[in-house]
Amino acid sequence: MHLCHQRQSQRCCGGTRGTLGRHAPEEALRRFLLLLVDHAAVGKGMSVTLESIMATDSPFFDDARTRRGDALTRLLAAGSVAGTVRGDVTGPTLLRASGGVCAMRVAEGWLDEARKITALLLDGLRHGAPRAT
Repeated sequence: MHLCHQRQSQRCCGGTRGTLGRHAPEEALRRFLLLLVDHAAVGKGMSVTLESIMATDSPFFDDARTRRGDALTRLLAAGSVAGTVRGDVTGPTLLRASGGVCAMRVAEGWLDEARKITALLLDGLRHGAPRAT
């Protein structure tokens, strides 16, 4: 399970530079946040096991959190330079917010709700951006 999670984390985070090359920073950030939600959707069947493992001080999960936080930091920095997202939010902070969304309990319609909450997070990141519309 650790190896599977590690591979998924590497795939998830490793493509941010390529995504930035193909999409505007704000769109790349949106896609990455939705990828995190989709990743959580796939893992919902293992949620209880993952919660117990993540509650430990496992260096494995520290690495995954660091990778995701760093990826979000790159995306936020690119959006800030482009003037489309505010520059006062860090990758680890956004990861915590996104983690709360992804940790929602499975219930009817939870995935749609998680995607809507992710859209709210993006709206909040646009608020206060230099070129906010």
